[in-house]
Amino acid sequence: MKKNFFLRLGLSGILLMHSTISIFSGDVNSFGLNYLNAIGFSPIGLYLAWAIKLIHLISVPLLWLDRCIKPVAICNMIIFIFGIYYVHWQNGWFVVGGGTNGIEFNFLLIFCFFNLMFPEIRLKEKSKNSL
Repeated sequence: MKKNFFLRLGLSGILLMHSTISIFSGDVNSFGLNYLNAIGFSPIGLYLAWAIKLIHLISVPLLWLDRCIKPVAICNMIIFIFGIYYVHWQNGWFVVGGGTNGIEFNFLLIFCFFNLMFPEIRLKEKSKNSL
């Protein structure tokens, strides 16, 4: 049995939907040309936007197959950290409810990828003698 099956399935579903919808709708082009170029990434904003979406898309089968988990996790965590800094930080914590477009979803995804990279980390159990 492969480790973290449900976590890998959930993350791959999010990455699949996040990448394919924006690719087919053309939003990836708008994000690159209208947003990334405008905040200082010109003239590579479009290429950067496509690199982000392709990394998400390539991550999906790798997560399904439980392959290259650390590189997949690191690449996606970098994307989410930059997403927090450039896109979500000014909107606060909440995605919905107490605000909109905040950092909470990216924060959760980062820690999900940490769990994939380090699945064996556990808090130290108390010994019976330490009571």
